[in-house]
Amino acid sequence: MNKPSVLLINGSPHRNGCTYTALTEVAGPLHAQRINTRIFQLGKKPVRGCTACRYCKTHGHCAFNDDTVNEVIALITAADGLVIGSPVHYASPNGALLALLDRVFYAGGGHFAYKPAAAVVSCRRGGGTASFDVLNKYFTISQMPVVSSQYWNIVHGNTPDEVRQDAEGLQIMRTLGRNMAWLIKSLAAARDTVPLPVTEPVAQRTNFIR
Repeated sequence: MNKPSVLLINGSPHRNGCTYTALTEVAGPLHAQRINTRIFQLGKKPVRGCTACRYCKTHGHCAFNDDTVNEVIALITAADGLVIGSPVHYASPNGALLALLDRVFYAGGGHFAYKPAAAVVSCRRGGGTASFDVLNKYFTISQMPVVSSQYWNIVHGNTPDEVRQDAEGLQIMRTLGRNMAWLIKSLAAARDTVPLPVTEPVAQRTNFIR
């Protein structure tokens, strides 16, 4: 039997910065529970915004292949759990990450239901809870169980060394990793005895202006 896996998305342009430091702390307990992890680096290449062309609704993937959106859709679909990490930029997640997530979840969100997911945020001082809230919304509209910790999943520091001094933040990350491992294993154990919820057909959308 293949070991379960968790995809961790580093939404920072810096490969080994503060967000990466937080994500590696989450990954430690997952490894201890024999769960594979992969950190996907967003990097510094441009990510186009959604053009609302609706190509994905009939083809199952984004129309544009000049960035990593379709690759990320495939990686999340193949994984058993998801952690999205971002630095705080102007009290919000990194703009390139949001452009990626808008298209990933619009095109592929239907494949992500019932996969445990969590957000991780790194900030120097402020904007952490606002950014945390933005990221969690992607999960809650996609029927993804949101994994919690003992406090908001935020680390503080302006450098990786400063993040490593945030003892409470690092403990929050480790608790998150253990909780993610527990939920993934619990879902796997229940798979043959507890059926997934019945999904109703998508109702006609209710608009407020007619």
